[in-house]
Amino acid sequence: MQPVVETLSGLERRVDLVVSMADIEKEVQTQLKRVARTAKIQGFRPGKAPLAMVERSHGPGIRYDVINTEVGRALDNLLKETQLRVAGTPSLEPKTEGVEDGQLAFSATFEVYPEIELPDLSALNVTRSNVDVGDAEVQRTVDILRKQRANFEVREDREAQDNDRITLDFVGKIDDVAFDGGSAEGFSFVLGQGRMLPEFEEAVRGMKAGDTKTFPLEFPADYAGKEVAGKKADFEIKVTEVAEAILPEVDAEFAKSLGQPEGDVEKLLADIRNNIEREAKARALSRTKASVLDALAAAVSFDVPKALVEGDTQSRIDAARADLKARGVPNADSLPIPAEAFSAESERRVRLGLLVSELVGKADLQAKPEQVRARIEELAQNYEQPAQVVAYYLSDRQRRAEIEAIVLEDNVVNHVLEKARITDENVEFDELMGAA
Repeated sequence: MQPVVETLSGLERRVDLVVSMADIEKEVQTQLKRVARTAKIQGFRPGKAPLAMVERSHGPGIRYDVINTEVGRALDNLLKETQLRVAGTPSLEPKTEGVEDGQLAFSATFEVYPEIELPDLSALNVTRSNVDVGDAEVQRTVDILRKQRANFEVREDREAQDNDRITLDFVGKIDDVAFDGGSAEGFSFVLGQGRMLPEFEEAVRGMKAGDTKTFPLEFPADYAGKEVAGKKADFEIKVTEVAEAILPEVDAEFAKSLGQPEGDVEKLLADIRNNIEREAKARALSRTKASVLDALAAAVSFDVPKALVEGDTQSRIDAARADLKARGVPNADSLPIPAEAFSAESERRVRLGLLVSELVGKADLQAKPEQVRARIEELAQNYEQPAQVVAYYLSDRQRRAEIEAIVLEDNVVNHVLEKARITDENVEFDELMGAA
């Protein structure tokens, strides 16, 4: 007879399980006899204790394990018979009403995976991002590399300007009282790089060594230092040194400092172009991928298992704790992190994951070995010894699985792009790379 599956709400189901006490006791006795061969009971040599004594010491634990095993087997058989796909771990409750003698009964409550109807991919509107990398982008990258390797020379009568290294003493006060972290001596920073608040940097511009100034500064409401966030302070500063940035020439020595062993500037520039083209392509693909996933998410609506959402939310909370701990935040392990901060995004992630999985299965988009190998080889080009990187990824199952997941996502994106309505957009290089 077909088992009765009760629908509670949405994806939640409940079934009744019955196991025979006679079968349980038979298995318990079998296991007790096996244990009795080597059991150590006080007053008896190993394996010589009476079975009744072995049962008193080991019986409860064995019986508990056997019942769990038999109930699990009954549930597995029922799920195979009904072809239900369980999401999460079933909850078991003993049942007493209507149970015949010689039987144990349980109610199993669980969620099932939803039935997913794939959207019409030809009706999706997707934006495909493209970027051009030219000589100007290469030159800007070279300029950044030069600034990172600048030498600073002190100038006695120089007015502070962007890219200069400024050394100063400062004292910050709120209501005429100095606050923690608001004072320093011999503090250095490079002007114009955004390390200090804009009002602070603006006050320093044009000052020379020996100049002093007092100016007001209002901390942003979302400032990291909560004790001063949103408050107005007065700062007294004294510039003690202004040093001009001297950028290195783009020559053989510069090329060698960037890992070009022969000091070949042309090869260096070619490597830089290849690197930024590869990075720009990856970021453009990431934007396109986000557009595809957003379009897929907007095109479907179905219930998702709460257990999967809760599991994803907990994973994100654990990751947040680990990040806080790495940053040195005290009590990171016990700091309250509300699940509501992640639940909406977790639900979206789970829904997309189920949808993508369905699409992968229906359209046969699994990552193929040759695709994984090609992606690993592409990744390896970012390293000095590509062959070693390829060997490392191919020999490490976890790392290889990470690449397989990336390739699978790429397959899904390409599949959608082949069928969806595409709008191409050209993205500015600086915007794509996050440069202001």
